[in-house]
Amino acid sequence: MARNSEANQAANGIAVITPRQGRPNSSGRFYPLQMKNYYINNALIVNEQEKFAGAVFIRDGLIDEVFHGNAPAGFIFPENTIQLDAKQKYLIPGVIDDHVHFREPGLESKGDISTESRAAVAGGVTSFMEMPNTIPNATTLEILEEKYRLASLKSLANYSFFLGASNFNIQEIENADPGLICGLKLFLGSSTGDMKVDDPEVLEQIFKRSPILIVVHAEDDAIIQENLKSFKVRYGELIPPEAHPLIRSEEACYSSSEYAVSLAKQYNSRLHLAHLSSVRELDLLGNEFPLENKRITGEVCVHHLWFDDRDYQDLGAKIKWNPAIKTSADREGLLAGLLNNKIDIIATDHAPHLKSEKENPYCSCPSGGPLIQHSLVAMFGLFQLGKIPVEKIVEKMCHAPAILYRIHKRGFIRKGFAADLVLVDPDDPWEVKKENILSKCGWSPFEGVTFKSRVTHTWINGRLVFNQGKFDESAKGMRLTFNIKKQKI
Repeated sequence: MARNSEANQAANGIAVITPRQGRPNSSGRFYPLQMKNYYINNALIVNEQEKFAGAVFIRDGLIDEVFHGNAPAGFIFPENTIQLDAKQKYLIPGVIDDHVHFREPGLESKGDISTESRAAVAGGVTSFMEMPNTIPNATTLEILEEKYRLASLKSLANYSFFLGASNFNIQEIENADPGLICGLKLFLGSSTGDMKVDDPEVLEQIFKRSPILIVVHAEDDAIIQENLKSFKVRYGELIPPEAHPLIRSEEACYSSSEYAVSLAKQYNSRLHLAHLSSVRELDLLGNEFPLENKRITGEVCVHHLWFDDRDYQDLGAKIKWNPAIKTSADREGLLAGLLNNKIDIIATDHAPHLKSEKENPYCSCPSGGPLIQHSLVAMFGLFQLGKIPVEKIVEKMCHAPAILYRIHKRGFIRKGFAADLVLVDPDDPWEVKKENILSKCGWSPFEGVTFKSRVTHTWINGRLVFNQGKFDESAKGMRLTFNIKKQKI
């Protein structure tokens, strides 16, 4: 059993940090030879559609045992085991967020890998996949590898990065290794730099030849520009924020999503529709197959499940995202699509901007906002309102991303899997305030909201990286790997 001093430290919320010495694993990260092991008991485990009183033993960074109830009498723990009484908190797999913008390189005034990964870990997110519209755009494998290098030095959470599609980089796309890169981000609407792909021949080649999952931002730019033109005639530059879902309309979203789905069906591509915002788009998705067998999948973001167009009056540009937050009927329809498995994943589209930028007039106000610190507790808020079971939250935020992206041994509480785990106290109310926001931009659309749940502990690769408000800054995440082999085209 654990030595008394270590047990006392754990009971007092003090993490025991192991010196960074040892052997590198297959990803090049160091596992210390004397890693602390953890026995988390008296937990309410939520995993694979079950909810049960249990315990987990972490050894050398991996889940070594999962117990229904506590460990049996006579079970022998290594000497360097810290025991932690979960006190009936929820123990869940770490959240995997497949859609974030951490802004590095090139936009570090808004956020960077270090600050945003801290916000992620505090929110129970243990792995993230980051988008390519940084500066320079990550449209070459060389630029992409530089982002991986930065993350290896700065990120507390595990990480992967999308390659960006352009009208000119089909060879880079063909050379992408699906075992090492999470996917290809394709912008069918406007985006940063040269990543808007609007050449029909190039699009056909991408859907025909990409060896990696294609993730699409689907909005029809011609429809958006026509809508914008009419609102400029009416309001000039002072377009009210509540016009945003009328400019970036349901029609703009559906038209583009339908086009992407038609290409995917034509070439039998794997397609993932990012940040669905309208109930009409659910007509393009199915639930007749289990997720692992789907070729076309969809994602909804927390803000599209929490807010609707009535909230623009109070929050204005703080909830200006692309695609736009739409009607209450869309919000409820998206939640229904999540529950009936037409929608596969819950993500954030975490996209910090400076508060001063968000105060600009509509046409010069950027879209996006910080969400990753509050995504899990917001979903627990919907659970506590009776809108979604906690088992479904874990399925869509933890299991489903691992299945869809075929992530190697993460996303579940299973023996032999990486020990990415989160404790959530369901009864510890707290208000979101400027002083407790961790994203570098320093604001949140949730300011003033009181959440009933709180993330108290986050383990990543078996290390207690977040412990009741304190971080182990010496810990660094690992590059995600995927169970996919490259096939000849």
